[in-house]
Formats: sequence, C-alpha cells, structure tokens
Amino acid sequence: MAKKKKISDLSKENIEYMQDNTKYKVVRFNPEYMTVHVIKFEENKKQEIVDMPFAHLPKAIKKIIKPNK
Repeated sequence: MAKKKKISDLSKENIEYMQDNTKYKVVRFNPEYMTVHVIKFEENKKQEIVDMPFAHLPKAIKKIIKPNK
C-alpha cells in the first residue's frame, strides 16, 4: 500500500504574493493532491480560504514550497 504524504503547514512561513490586485497567503500544502490552501485578501480584508492547484502558483512561490521534498 502506498504511504499517504503529510500535509505541510506553511502558515508560520508567511508566504504571500499578489496576483490581479488580490493578496494571497499560503497556509497549507497537500502533496497528495498537489493543492495549496490560501487565504484570499481583497482591500486588506480577509475574504475566504481557497483550495488552489499548485500549478497555478507563481514560479517564485513554487520554489519556496518545494513539493518534491
């Protein structure tokens, strides 16, 4: 049986980026499904927690998370 990969908690690393005038903060990375949970901020107000595919992140953020660990 294949081992389940552990979800990485990234909330303490303060990984943030801007995209289309919206600020995102990465909270968790799920390597099993290659998704990240991000908090979406609009006009400095917390809007929602979004489950986003890892492939949709900017290249600089992907280098920080390193999914192949």
